[in-house]
Amino acid sequence: MAQTSTLGRRTPTILTVPGLNGSGPAHWQTLWEQGRTDTIRADLGSLSSPRRNAWVTRLDQSIRTARAPVILAAHSLGCLAVAWWAALAGQTWGWPVAGALLVAPPDVDRHDVRDELRDFGPSPRVLLPFPSIVVASTDDPYACTQRSFDMARDWGSHFVDAGPLGHLNAASGLGWWTEGQDLLDRLTGVATNPAPHAGGPADVMAALAAGEWQAYRH
Repeated sequence: MAQTSTLGRRTPTILTVPGLNGSGPAHWQTLWEQGRTDTIRADLGSLSSPRRNAWVTRLDQSIRTARAPVILAAHSLGCLAVAWWAALAGQTWGWPVAGALLVAPPDVDRHDVRDELRDFGPSPRVLLPFPSIVVASTDDPYACTQRSFDMARDWGSHFVDAGPLGHLNAASGLGWWTEGQDLLDRLTGVATNPAPHAGGPADVMAALAAGEWQAYRH
């Protein structure tokens, strides 16, 4: 209970986790980093030649050096780096990572997966040790809706259907991405509020799935 109350007292660090080739100036991750004083980017090293173990190691370093609690805001292959970190790090529930927004994770298990993504397969099938939301588009070229839903189920994440928005990147025209900001802020509120933790992970995820969480699209 002491750890839970610590979560409740601290303002979390938002740590963005980019995907293959990083996030350019018009990407929502970059705009969030520029527009929010609580947001910084994880240094994953080489973004054009990703290797699972190297990315997971660098992500671990970024998490350990950031002021905890940490909320991860990952895009694309960065979501797989988060899932692999969770599978290997062995953290307790909610600390130091208190939650994660996982946007457009690619299907690294498909037979025609890009060579740059192959090192991250198979997708880890492990319950994440923190509250999480997977946001997926219905026309993402890197993962069909069913696979996105399956990954969310495997990770114990709340699933959000964003509609036909491509890969949910700069090319999708999201800009500041107000809907994503709302999901991030609500996730932060649930993840760092001491009350849901009293009942354990199931109660936290129930809070994420309740009511207005179903109304992502206006």
